[in-house]
Amino acid sequence: ERITGRLPDPWRTVADWVLTIGLAIGVVLLVKAYAFNPYRIPSSSMEPTFHCAQPGIGCESNRSDRVIANRIVFHFRDPNRGEIVVFNTPSAAEAQCGVGGVYVKRIIGLPGEEISQEGGVVFVNGERLADQFVTDDRLGGRDFPPFTISEDSYFMMGDNRQQSCDSRDWGEVERDMLIGNVSLVYWPINRIGFR
Repeated sequence: ERITGRLPDPWRTVADWVLTIGLAIGVVLLVKAYAFNPYRIPSSSMEPTFHCAQPGIGCESNRSDRVIANRIVFHFRDPNRGEIVVFNTPSAAEAQCGVGGVYVKRIIGLPGEEISQEGGVVFVNGERLADQFVTDDRLGGRDFPPFTISEDSYFMMGDNRQQSCDSRDWGEVERDMLIGNVSLVYWPINRIGFR
């Protein structure tokens, strides 16, 4: 009323609508930029946890899963092993995998841990990783000798280890490259659920 109250009646209604729509758009953009953001699963690296669309190599669905990343959570706590995260692609990853942008992978190694893979099995600090995220038929990929993850960095792997271009190829991901953790699948309808 303060802003539009002095306008003649038809213009007051138009101004009210413009302000309301502008405010709504502003709120949506703020939420998208700072709280929650949608992403599409583009490859088979996270099959069968998340599906990509056929005819992509290794894709098991007719539609790609659409997920929501919680962009707030890592401002209040550290990332945990086993979390699926969205992160900006390191330049080495873009060079190795041939595609940049944003990746979706699972955190396997935490800062300061020693990690290795032998015979398709991941070891963290010399102990076999209890890898409940990966089925036996998807284990494998490139073995690598033990090395220690840098402070403030994370080691990422896809759940489809045989078809994932991940930290085994291009190394660690620094914490400031993390966007957020995947908290929800919102499409397709039959896949809706929290993760």
